[in-house]
Amino acid sequence: MRRFLVSKYLRFDKSQPFISISAFLAFLGVAVGVMVLLVAMAIMNGFDKEFQRKLFTMNYPITVTTFMPGGVHVKDVEAILDQMPHLKASPYISSQVMLRRGQKLEGALMFGVDMEKEKHINTVVAEGMGEATLEEFEFLAGKGIVDEFLLEVDERLMVLFTHAEPGGLSLMPKMKRFSHKATFQSGLLAYDKTYMYTPVSSLAKVLGYAEGAYDGVHLHSSDPFKDIEILSAILPSHLRAVGWWQQNGNFFSALALEKRALFIVLMLIILVASLNIISSLLMTVMNRRQEIALLLSLGVYKREIKQTFFILGIIIGGSGVLLGVCLGGLGIWLLGSFDIVNLPADVYGSARLPLELSLKDFWLIVLGAGGVVAFSSYYPAKKATQVNVLETLRNE
Repeated sequence: MRRFLVSKYLRFDKSQPFISISAFLAFLGVAVGVMVLLVAMAIMNGFDKEFQRKLFTMNYPITVTTFMPGGVHVKDVEAILDQMPHLKASPYISSQVMLRRGQKLEGALMFGVDMEKEKHINTVVAEGMGEATLEEFEFLAGKGIVDEFLLEVDERLMVLFTHAEPGGLSLMPKMKRFSHKATFQSGLLAYDKTYMYTPVSSLAKVLGYAEGAYDGVHLHSSDPFKDIEILSAILPSHLRAVGWWQQNGNFFSALALEKRALFIVLMLIILVASLNIISSLLMTVMNRRQEIALLLSLGVYKREIKQTFFILGIIIGGSGVLLGVCLGGLGIWLLGSFDIVNLPADVYGSARLPLELSLKDFWLIVLGAGGVVAFSSYYPAKKATQVNVLETLRNE
């Protein structure tokens, strides 16, 4: 009985075409809402993962630091690697500097590193260096610095250090000319305009560091969340470990909040479309109330009538969800396979739109849309069982 009634009420009714049109609009609205939500979540996830990947590289998974300059000794690095041999380490010296060429003056952060070790933990540096090598007082700089000072390979740049040295009756900042050797591009302007790398021996000589003394250690780990807990337990009291996520917590919290807000706003599209399900089912109930009253008078249970209209709403909305999933998958494939949307590479680090739909988001969308459809189908189904049999049959 239910199957017959459902198939009958799904057919186009020439006497009441608006009911069928309303049901079709509900179906289409749910499909469009699910499609937009899938594509939007894929884009949000794509940007999230892209930023994480770049920050993971430039900020390093784990950094071991100390409160005093040169407070990390080579023996500390060896002790860490002895206890955790799976980690890759690159000790560094760092200094805030001012760069000057002609009348132009800009701030930067210079790292003194062992370039071979740094290449193993930083793919951006490895790509920037290529086959080049750094000799003493040569540097690798971000593209932002190179463009700012219009540097060519082997051109010199005056570097002013915050460490001062006596000069007559006053303290003078240390100055040294460095030669530009290579350029890296991370895709994040904040790093490309600030970071520069030079051999650790060069920076140690300028700053007067003893051999084997460092400011910190950059560590690469495949599971930094677990390894940072182990590190914190074994490090001496004068050292501490900091994860990349701790250095950028506010940024990713803002991304997560934006993602949740977008999910809620776009879910309203499905909610609005579900109103058409309610209206089309209620109109069907009003238009078929004589048939419903007759069926109830012949002994059909109210539960069967209720289930009939509930299934009718689920078919309309559920088919919309399925179509939306198919259209969303097609949209994600098209955007990922073809250059339909071009992004400014200097802002986003990539000219292609990053897309990545997580399984969690997919099921949240499908289950959320299914819940809205089920809720929208329940009320009209319940109203169908409240038809007054005697009054309806007497008047109609």
